[in-house]
Amino acid sequence: MAVALIPFDDTDAAAFAATRELPRAGLERWRYAVQQHLRPRSGHTVLDLGAGTGAWANAFTDWFGVRILALEPAAAMRTRCPHRPLVGGDGTALPLRDTSLDAAWLSTMIHHVPDLDVLARELRRVLRPGAPVLIRSPFPGRHQRIALFDWFPEAVRVLDTYPGVARVRAAFTAAGFPVSTVEPVAQTTAASLAEYAAKLSRRAHTPLHLITDEEYETGLARLRVAARRPSGPVVDHLDLLVLR
Repeated sequence: MAVALIPFDDTDAAAFAATRELPRAGLERWRYAVQQHLRPRSGHTVLDLGAGTGAWANAFTDWFGVRILALEPAAAMRTRCPHRPLVGGDGTALPLRDTSLDAAWLSTMIHHVPDLDVLARELRRVLRPGAPVLIRSPFPGRHQRIALFDWFPEAVRVLDTYPGVARVRAAFTAAGFPVSTVEPVAQTTAASLAEYAAKLSRRAHTPLHLITDEEYETGLARLRVAARRPSGPVVDHLDLLVLR
């Protein structure tokens, strides 16, 4: 993670904290899905790698009662993360002891990792045998139920540069994680399309960062027109890739 796709300065971190931290009520299916694979027990330590502003670290602490070690390379994100313990560091050189962790959680960050093979080997080193790696992410070719790409179809070309499920599986299989499963998990991202449009921030979404200004403005106009009509909740489906 030494080189992220975007720089994550203070403006990005503020936008992320304000718009990407979803209400817990919208994450119940994620809670259930994670619990099935994590099988949390008292005394377990889970690494939240690329913890951002700490929303998932706090949720896991409340949901599962396990110790969450948050690791975030971007200083701007760390200043807005209230969770403790929190450390800086690089996913390709984890500042952690061998076989010291019971699971790892990686949420919407795998595309920022410059060397997946090194990351996979580092996670194999710090995880205990049989411990799972849980990756929450949009993956290329699997975006059809993510609203962002409905309104900003140009952002699909950015998504297509992300590592796909097959690439991630290959890196982790080579590192000693031979078993993997992938499943889409639903989340309520906003109560309505109007709410979704009102809180959308370009600075909080890597695919929106990396399209042109004209493409962004065109997509935003599409979204705002649609948001004038009554709608139900915006439900997105991101993938959960689990490796052991």
